[in-house]
Amino acid sequence: MPLSSRHLLGLQGVPREDIQLILDTAVTFREVLERPIKKVPTLQGKTVVNLFFENSTRTRISFELAQKRLSADTVNFSASTSSTKKGETFKDTVKNIEAMKVDMIVVRHASAGVPQFLTRISDAHVINAGDGAHEHPTQALLDMYSIREKFGRLEGLKVCIVGDISHSRVALSNIFGLRAMGAEVSLCGPATMIPREIEKLGVKVIYNIDQAIRENDVLNVLRIQLERQAGGLFPSLREYHNYFGITSERLEKNGKDIVILHPGPINRGVEISSEVADGPYQIILDQVTNGVAVRMAVLYLLGTLNKADGR
Repeated sequence: MPLSSRHLLGLQGVPREDIQLILDTAVTFREVLERPIKKVPTLQGKTVVNLFFENSTRTRISFELAQKRLSADTVNFSASTSSTKKGETFKDTVKNIEAMKVDMIVVRHASAGVPQFLTRISDAHVINAGDGAHEHPTQALLDMYSIREKFGRLEGLKVCIVGDISHSRVALSNIFGLRAMGAEVSLCGPATMIPREIEKLGVKVIYNIDQAIRENDVLNVLRIQLERQAGGLFPSLREYHNYFGITSERLEKNGKDIVILHPGPINRGVEISSEVADGPYQIILDQVTNGVAVRMAVLYLLGTLNKADGR
């Protein structure tokens, strides 16, 4: 069965079957990445535009590699050198790009809702690579893939998302995706960084990091987003690290064999210590590798859809 939608805008409301299909398809592409020739002709003749209005290293390179591994033609758009700097509207920019006959658009933007807007002005398949503090679906999918690869399942696992929940699009997509797959999700961080009434999404809120470590199988540790003024929500970086930082001493004290994830980039010595970031508990670099496979799966499943398929 194909995906139920022509686009990947977020994981809210996405059926469990769609997530399962993406994760299972990613297994095949993960094997491709281990071959001497890491390329398949699956999307040969398709054109994908990476429309990034925010800085990015991992996500942009991961998508570009995924597209090249699938033999798609890739076009990278840079907002800093585009006609938007000359006053061109976002809509006109997209319309001009679409007139060049592109098949898919991968978009990252500081404003929530831009991917949804794109679907109204473009016939291309749209993939959300992060919109404001809304969602970042492929990051959550690669997180889930990495957890499933480690444990062999998602159903019944206890996963705690730690840190700057209020500013995090990664957190929201993980909440929707993990709960759809049957995992138990909790959140941990300073009260100033936990959105009000977030429990309505079916998650548990914990304000003590030691309790979070003891009660969970996985910690997904988020970056403190200083560029979004997150630093004003606690007294100091040292204070944050003292109360919520993941350190080897803290893990040993709680005697828990736990798996550590981090979407990157890492603020070493703030949300996580270097010993943990480089230690045996973490699967951070596995996430990066798995991200290419997961994005290959998403591109493949959308790129091979007929326009009559999905919504």
